[in-house]
Amino acid sequence: MKSMARGTTNYVIIVAGGKGLRMGADLPKQFLPIGGKPVLMHTIERFRAFDDALKIILVLPREQQAYWQQLCQENAFTVDHLVVDGGATRFHSSWNGLCAIPEESEGLVGIHDGVRPFPSLDTISRCYEAAAQTGAALPVLPVTDTLRHVLHSSHTVPRSEYRIVQTPQVFSIPLLRASFNEAFASGGASADASAFTDDASVVEACGYSVTLVEGNRENIKLTTPFDLTIAEALLATAT
Repeated sequence: MKSMARGTTNYVIIVAGGKGLRMGADLPKQFLPIGGKPVLMHTIERFRAFDDALKIILVLPREQQAYWQQLCQENAFTVDHLVVDGGATRFHSSWNGLCAIPEESEGLVGIHDGVRPFPSLDTISRCYEAAAQTGAALPVLPVTDTLRHVLHSSHTVPRSEYRIVQTPQVFSIPLLRASFNEAFASGGASADASAFTDDASVVEACGYSVTLVEGNRENIKLTTPFDLTIAEALLATAT
C-alpha cells in the first residue's frame, strides 16, 4: 500500500513503554515472544507491510533500548526504524516521538500501541485515508457486552452509545503538534498529563474533532497471559 498524503512523508510512532505487571512476566510485555519472536517485531512488521515508505519511530524507555538492540540482532530483525526515549507518561512518550519528526513536516502520523500486533492492513489504511481528509481519525468497534454504570448506583447503560477505541490513531502532523503545544501551555507537562488517556483526547481537548473508522476484532492489546494465548491462536490461524 502507498502513503495516503501524496508528495509528503508519513510516519507511525509506536509507543512501547509497558512494564508487563499484569502479564506476570519478568520481561516487559512488548518483548514477550509470540510465534517465535517478540511482540514488538510483529507490530513493526505490520506497518512496514502497510507502506514500505512509512517512517517508523519506536518509543522505548531508555533502560530497555540495549535489550531491544540485542533482540534485533538475535532475530536478524532489519526493518528500518528510529528509537527515541520514552517519557514519564503516555502523553510524554507520544510527544517525544513527535519531536523526532522534522518541524516542517506536513504529512500524517499514526500513533500505535506497541503491544497491538494485529491491526489489519485495511484498518490502518482506513485511519490514514480518513486523517488525510479530516485531520484526525481513529479505529473503533461496537460494544457487544452489556455495560453497567456503577459510580453512584448500579444501572445498565445503552451500549449502542459507546465504542471500543483502538489504535493507530492518525493525525495531520501540524494539527497534532499544535495540539500538544497547546496542552503543554495549559499544564500538560505536569502530572495532569495522565488525564489524557490517548492521543485523540489531546486533540479533542484543543477543540478538534476526530473521525471514527471501523477497526478489526483481532487488533487486541496484549495485557494478560490470556491475551498471549489468543495472540498465538491468531498467528496460527494466519499461517
